Amino acid sequence: MNADQLTQWSVANPWPAAIAAMAVLVIAAGALWALALAVRGTTRPPLAITAAAIAAAGCTAYSGDTSWRFAADHLDMSDPTERAAMFAAAEVALVACGLMARQSLRERGTPGAAGVLVWVITLVQIIPAYAESGMIGGTVRAFIGPVLAAVMWHLAMGLELWHAKPGALSASLPAVIARELRERLLSRLGLATRDRTAEQITRDRWTTRAVEHAARLADLTPGGRGYTRRARRLSHAIDRAQVGAHPAQRRQLLQLLSARLHSRALATLDLPSPWEMREPATPPRPAPVVAYRELREMQPVDAVVAVAGAHPGAGPDEVRALLADHGVVVSDTQVRVALRLSAPAQPPALSSASAAAQTLFGVHALWDQVDTGEPCEDEADAPDPDADADEPDAAADRALLPDARRVDDDHRTRHGRPAGLRILQKQLRIGQSRAQRMRALLDQKDSP
Repeated sequence: MNADQLTQWSVANPWPAAIAAMAVLVIAAGALWALALAVRGTTRPPLAITAAAIAAAGCTAYSGDTSWRFAADHLDMSDPTERAAMFAAAEVALVACGLMARQSLRERGTPGAAGVLVWVITLVQIIPAYAESGMIGGTVRAFIGPVLAAVMWHLAMGLELWHAKPGALSASLPAVIARELRERLLSRLGLATRDRTAEQITRDRWTTRAVEHAARLADLTPGGRGYTRRARRLSHAIDRAQVGAHPAQRRQLLQLLSARLHSRALATLDLPSPWEMREPATPPRPAPVVAYRELREMQPVDAVVAVAGAHPGAGPDEVRALLADHGVVVSDTQVRVALRLSAPAQPPALSSASAAAQTLFGVHALWDQVDTGEPCEDEADAPDPDADADEPDAAADRALLPDARRVDDDHRTRHGRPAGLRILQKQLRIGQSRAQRMRALLDQKDSP
């Protein structure tokens, strides 16, 4: 259906034509709206990348002109149709390899094989340029055509990588080789340390020379041949290094010279053999770790007693908080019971050392005695076969007092009350009278 027939049909059928025209307008508006949204959401490349891509396309067209002429003059492609289909094969391959290298660069950080093929195609395209225009014209065609096209494609890819990933470096083989050669050249020239002023570079260079002159001067005999000249050179190097005005430079000079002068001692160091199998040294555990593990292994009541002993002024809530910090969870009842059991008893001081005045301790002694079925009598009335031999001796009692204190503290910890006379007799292997005297001394120590 041509335009005249479409117009006649629209005149004959106005309503269907209007509906069709409205549908076409809606579809076109929707397409334009979708295209506008797509363009707005697309990230535009920087102007430098766009300019590099345009220049690369122009140089590729310049190379295409060389290929067109080369196909007619040297490849015998006289048919324009055949020549048009075949002449630009290398240029199309160059653009395709450039796009594939660009994609590989964005995904893996390296152009890959496609980047290498770009340079291979460029080298092959130099041949038609020289075949068509000779040495001078061929050089111009080769440089402006395939060589510049490859360089511009490479720059466009590199600029896009730097724009997408700031600070990223190309991982291709030529780029890696170029970076390694640059670093080695800088190291060879003594410029490995960057961000130094010209003055600092001069001082470092003369500091190194001063170390060299000082080391050689140390091997010469004073007054011998070359000694004066070497000393003069050392003095000049010290002056140029300015070690007298810069403490850091002087410290660097002394450290380098010390290592140089004592370099021979390096060969006589007694070093362990790397072939000997040794157990790795276990680092000492810090005190908090030791305390944490020991408290976790204790019973809750014992842990409360340990923490309360380490913090005498702490209350029940503080003790619970300290235990919680070490991973030990206890209830308030456990804390109070443990604190009550660990609190030392405070018996009143005795007015005399006689057994009749120690009614409280006599009861304690009765608790510890064996039940024989006979009526209990006061311990003071019990016969003591060693009573006559147990003469009062103040010096001996004082010497035995530490042992008595240990027995009494152990009994208080276990039973919550002072040790009775029978316990002192049994543990200290003493008689009744001496046990009474030791009990009196212990009570005197406990009384305020």
